[in-house]
Amino acid sequence: MLTVATVNVNGIRAAYRRGMGEWLDLRKPDVLLLQEVRGSDEILADHLDTTTWHLAHEAAQAKGRAGVAIATRLPMSAVRIGLGTGTATDSGRWVEADVELAAEGDRPARTVTVVSAYLHSGTAGTPSMDEKYAFLDHVTARLEALAGEGRLVVVGGDLNIAHREVDIKNWKGNVKKAGFLPQERAYLDRWFDELGWRDLGRELGGPGPGPYTWWSWRGQAFDNDSGWRIDYQVATPALADLARSASVDRAATYDARFSDHAPVVVEYDL
Repeated sequence: MLTVATVNVNGIRAAYRRGMGEWLDLRKPDVLLLQEVRGSDEILADHLDTTTWHLAHEAAQAKGRAGVAIATRLPMSAVRIGLGTGTATDSGRWVEADVELAAEGDRPARTVTVVSAYLHSGTAGTPSMDEKYAFLDHVTARLEALAGEGRLVVVGGDLNIAHREVDIKNWKGNVKKAGFLPQERAYLDRWFDELGWRDLGRELGGPGPGPYTWWSWRGQAFDNDSGWRIDYQVATPALADLARSASVDRAATYDARFSDHAPVVVEYDL
């Protein structure tokens, strides 16, 4: 089994102070996809030992913002940073790596492409939504290219979009807010219905509602499970067919959380 975990850490230094290391020691993923790292290459390496992990990281141009990373116990044969948009607000939001699985017994060697993605949150009716839609156009073009190559690919990350009503507790109160706008959700429709990508959290996690992956730090959102499912692992059909389980590692209590997001973990039979 290849275990892939994705999580928005909301700042890797803060996440480790809150207990991320204990979760990582318990889960032991083979591949870890991180969003909102909010630090330099050196800070990332201070928390993920490079004698254990191979690292690929794109920090945001704005200090202390965004940042995506891939950490893998397996060797990487190639790394691709960003989507070439040339826009500063798009930095720290997309990194790809080709991970190599060696042949073992009757199993052939395989290459799995993994992507850590962090989409803009946006605010409805402001220029930040235009930035989000422009980036979504670039993401869609890249997903179309990756799907057309027929490779084993998984894109994991915080997409900041809840796809369906079952993916958000209070959907009626959010239909005009960023993260649940029809125009945003239409992008996911295209990825799944036209390009063939598959939403493993929904396929293997049941019909819903939930399981949610993000809850506000404020109020009683976590205790009441008033959340959003905005963190995903989406895979090409060739890899999705090999996925065996998907789970959300929701903390037992509010105080046990190391981020306002919970990790999404998928096991693939490779």
